[in-house]
Amino acid sequence: MKLLPRDKYSCTCCGVCCKWPGYVRMTDKEVGEIADFLGLSVAEFTKKYTHLTNDRRNLSLIENEQGHCIFLTEDNRCVINDVKPQQCRDFPFKWRFFGWRKQCKMKKNY
Repeated sequence: MKLLPRDKYSCTCCGVCCKWPGYVRMTDKEVGEIADFLGLSVAEFTKKYTHLTNDRRNLSLIENEQGHCIFLTEDNRCVINDVKPQQCRDFPFKWRFFGWRKQCKMKKNY
């Protein structure tokens, strides 16, 4: 899969990537950073906002009632944008879901 050049595209905050079903896996460091950002202990954050993945290897952010990321607001903003997981920062440059081009509203910078 060919990677997109970061300097030629920018996010339009359409929110599609945050509404797509699937895991948002986090490292221990990311869990700590998000907990600190929210003013929670790691235990509080983990209990309130995460679940264990089926392979029991990672924590993943939970989804809201609509199946969207728990931290996505109604106006497609990320509550934890300053400390969002690397997986979120890498979309769509290092990972993509099937059919992302038809839904993602990336802006070309050239």
